[in-house]
Amino acid sequence: MSEHPTRADFDHYMVPNYAPQQVIPVHGEGSRLWDQQGREYIDFAGGIAVNGLGHCHPVLVEALTTQANKLWHLSNVYTNEPALKLARSLVERTFADKVYLCSSGGEANEAALKLARRWAHDHHGEHKHRIVSFSQSFHGRTFFTVSVGGQPKYSQGFGPVPEGIVHGQYNNLDSVRELIDDDTCAVMVEPMQGEGGIIPAVPEFLQGLRELCDEHNALLIFDEVQTGVGRTGSLYAYQQFGVTPDILTSAKSLGGGFPVGAMLTTDRVAPAMAVGTHGSTYGGNPLASAVALAAVEYIDTPEVLDGVKLRHDQCREHLEAINHRHSVFREIRGMGLLVGAEMAPDYEGRAKDLMALALEEGVMTLIAGPNVLRLAPSLVIPEEDLIKGMRRLEHAVTRLVADE
Repeated sequence: MSEHPTRADFDHYMVPNYAPQQVIPVHGEGSRLWDQQGREYIDFAGGIAVNGLGHCHPVLVEALTTQANKLWHLSNVYTNEPALKLARSLVERTFADKVYLCSSGGEANEAALKLARRWAHDHHGEHKHRIVSFSQSFHGRTFFTVSVGGQPKYSQGFGPVPEGIVHGQYNNLDSVRELIDDDTCAVMVEPMQGEGGIIPAVPEFLQGLRELCDEHNALLIFDEVQTGVGRTGSLYAYQQFGVTPDILTSAKSLGGGFPVGAMLTTDRVAPAMAVGTHGSTYGGNPLASAVALAAVEYIDTPEVLDGVKLRHDQCREHLEAINHRHSVFREIRGMGLLVGAEMAPDYEGRAKDLMALALEEGVMTLIAGPNVLRLAPSLVIPEEDLIKGMRRLEHAVTRLVADE
């Protein structure tokens, strides 16, 4: 391999489960990235809602380098100071009494689902194992989490899925009433569906789920892997709905780009995860915990969270102005800095085409399914970068319209 790997090296050396763009970024600062040729991009993708403070934020760099000179890894035979500080910070800022640390959102959701089944088993018996989830939901790529997720394409071809998993319709409480019963151990829901199309929950829907769970002695699990840690304008989205879950999962922005996940729960539920029932080799790693603590403390401030709400309004205004001129979107929706623009009927299924054109114009975006352009920029993106990126996005829209 040459000193500078190329996109062709991916095809040669890597398992083909991804199809990355031809561009290879090599440097990032704030909301901007540069590729191997030195070309600049405005980052509206944020590593799929991971880089909450953009690239190489000085607060996170300082936390990482300071900890890197102290202690990297111990294993869970021991605890460590950064992990304890992070757990305490999350407990103090949320409904939770206890925290389980792991390495990713998929791990956090796996832990949440296992905890729910174990709790139900210990308190009610083996029969109480059913899980209610929702069509088009996404909860990770472990076999358990893809089975609970409501997108069959991710579980097909891997053999029989675990039993006892059923799927209702998102924002349709009646569909849940038809599925939930006294054998249900948990309902798992995203306060806003991410991969399913950037669809916020109706408050009454989440409130109804809480009531149904209480009625049937089931646990309510909020998957906040994508919506958590400031993404929607509060530390966690549940705080905006007036609904408190029994278990909450967090990752992505939690580490600002460093791999880390967490499951939060209450003293009522946590004892079911007794010694030896679950584990994570890198969970509570000192490096990850130190970075995550710095991210949480920096993001959970009025300045950052109010700024997210302001940038949401500005982002929506720009997208609506683009749409007024080009009529390319059917609907613009989302919360905070997780925004989806659903393609208009004339451009059905062409979100990926628009994403590719946007990259050519120098702005990185995402999709949420074939029909929704997804934006998840840094929570502290400067207005100058937002304006510049939107200008580039409009150039891409203009090219898409011209191709019709």
